[in-house]
Amino acid sequence: MRHLDGNSHPLRMPLMILFAGLALAGCSPKDHSRATVISGEQGRAGAQLAYEHELTLALPGALLAPRMQATREACESARFGACNILGITEDGNGGEIILRIAPGGVEPMVTLAAEGGKLGQRITRAEDLADAVADVRRRQDRLQAQQQRLDELAKRKDITVSDLIALSKEQAGIENELQALAQVAAGQQHRLDTNRVTLNFRSSDGANQASRFSRMFSNLGTNLVDGTADALERASYVLPFVILAFPVVWLWVWLWRRFVVSHRLAVASGLAPRRAAKQPRNQEPKDT
Repeated sequence: MRHLDGNSHPLRMPLMILFAGLALAGCSPKDHSRATVISGEQGRAGAQLAYEHELTLALPGALLAPRMQATREACESARFGACNILGITEDGNGGEIILRIAPGGVEPMVTLAAEGGKLGQRITRAEDLADAVADVRRRQDRLQAQQQRLDELAKRKDITVSDLIALSKEQAGIENELQALAQVAAGQQHRLDTNRVTLNFRSSDGANQASRFSRMFSNLGTNLVDGTADALERASYVLPFVILAFPVVWLWVWLWRRFVVSHRLAVASGLAPRRAAKQPRNQEPKDT
């Protein structure tokens, strides 16, 4: 049906705008929920990747200490799986907790730590340990083959006592190296099976500004004394050079005045009579 204004589709543009709005409304909640979730990572089959996560959590000043304490207790009690605290740092504006946890426990641990606040910057890195793991395995295979050869030599009946003692020392050294490599391999496997998570707790308001100013003024006297002491200490290193340089400079100035200035005065005094003698010759006689 054609309308009187000649436009056969008068509702095309409003319908397109409506459908576009519905599509955006349907997609935005999904994207938002995905953006607020941080999950653990684990290398795929055949990959030797060790994952690390670094997150910044913005919390009100009153929640910084409780959230850090709750995160620490959850890790120490293995609430979300095996977890180890690697480091804890606290300051006036928040703190930092570094932990290592299984990939499945990363998301609930971060959710617990960020409760009541906002999740800010997130950085995920992966380190490829394939070469390091392969190198450890090659060294283990080489040492095990060498150990097997030494065991065969030790079983010979014609071996002497001195050779047997030397073989025992070689076997003990190889055994120590194998134990050290076993520890390295275990550490590499632990890194592959877990994720390292660094949680930076920061204040999202000005609750700690007063405490920062109070600390600044309370440390003003100490800082002044320390700064003055540092300045005097640096000056004490320069003072001997100044004392030694003063006579040299004074002697140089005296010599400069003695020879240069006196020479200039002598030259100037020698030129004065000549100018006086030449002056009458240059004057023309006056008409009488």
